Amino acid sequence: MIIKEITQEDIVQQNLFQDQYKESEIKFGFVKIKPGERLPLTGTTSHNENEYSFIVRGSLTGESGGKSYRITQGEASFIPAGEAHWCMNDSEEIVEIVYALLDIK
Repeated sequence: MIIKEITQEDIVQQNLFQDQYKESEIKFGFVKIKPGERLPLTGTTSHNENEYSFIVRGSLTGESGGKSYRITQGEASFIPAGEAHWCMNDSEEIVEIVYALLDIK
């Protein structure tokens, strides 16, 4: 088992683990979104991997696949590979998310 400690207070995103298998690759990480911050700053983003996220702290609003959403502490989300999305921390506290990006080849 490998355990990594996150020590910097101002980390915005940190990949914690990455592993590649014969037919897939997984990236596991952590992201902090400050109050008022939007990701990306403008427009939308997408990636080649399926994104699985768990909200550890706070809440976000955003859009994924053309549909608006709100997600809060204790909830999980799934964004399919290639789906355009964005999020914004419209609260007064830092949002903390643990995520996994799974690329199935």
